[in-house]
Amino acid sequence: MACKRGALIVLEGVDKAGKTTQCKKLVQALQQSGRPAEMMRFPDRTTTIGQLISAYLEKKSDLEDHTVHLLFSANRWELVPLIKKKLEQGTTLVIDRYAFSGVAFTSAKPGFCLDWCMKPDVGLPKPDLVMFLQLSPAEAALRGQFGEERYETSVFQKAVQQKFEQLMKDPSVNWRVIDASQSVEDVHENIRTQSLNAINTAENQQLGELWK
Repeated sequence: MACKRGALIVLEGVDKAGKTTQCKKLVQALQQSGRPAEMMRFPDRTTTIGQLISAYLEKKSDLEDHTVHLLFSANRWELVPLIKKKLEQGTTLVIDRYAFSGVAFTSAKPGFCLDWCMKPDVGLPKPDLVMFLQLSPAEAALRGQFGEERYETSVFQKAVQQKFEQLMKDPSVNWRVIDASQSVEDVHENIRTQSLNAINTAENQQLGELWK
């Protein structure tokens, strides 16, 4: 009997919404219930492309905005073979940020449209579930270490949030909005429930392609 594939689950949201914490908690909960699960995050700063992105985000280098966007996309594409392999082996992948972040962040800059920003990521493995951790930019700014990296300003985060709202109107992607202002445990419980449903559905479905 063929191995049932794992689900591709993505957590998105503005900076400091608690995505990384929730990704870790979800992977732990899935593993404890006997389901193979692993976490990935984008940008993956360990690859050659990821190191260029990391230096840019930490304000150690300057890159032209189109270049940055394409580097972020290339960073996702270089991990596609690994993503597909893990899913085929039955491992559920929980991803901290994906193409949606790339599009929302670049299109929030002056002179960029959603359409141009989406093109480089067309055809990436399509998530079975995308959970958006909703937190007001004002609330995010009160959370620890806000402002250390290039994009962490309240005005910019507000623009990013609006772009996410536009992306969420796309019926081809399975979006769920999670209230991230609740307690860590309540947010986790909500995410866990949604994820288990997605895992059960994904087992019997083929992996799709994003925005195709």
